[in-house]
Amino acid sequence: MTTYPEVPSGPGATRQVLADSPDLMVVAFRFQAGGEGALHDHPHVQATYVQSGRFAFTVDGRDFEVGPGDSFVIPSGVRHGCRALEDGVLIDTFTPRRDDFL
Repeated sequence: MTTYPEVPSGPGATRQVLADSPDLMVVAFRFQAGGEGALHDHPHVQATYVQSGRFAFTVDGRDFEVGPGDSFVIPSGVRHGCRALEDGVLIDTFTPRRDDFL
């Protein structure tokens, strides 16, 4: 089992790989209130689970808010990003693994 460090991932945010294999990766994103995940896209399918906090998301041009216990899937290639409305943690899974995070 490999332990990965927590690294900066954007203004007011860090990420830490929790587990990975070539087919799947689990990552914790920790945000301070006001922290941002810039709009971006990638070829990976992403599932997001809100462990704590509240977030404003934009996914494929649609805006919505999520809170603890909410989850959703972002299809491959869809532009998305978020802003933390309060301190919080997102648990994201990616398939296949995001090699750029290793």
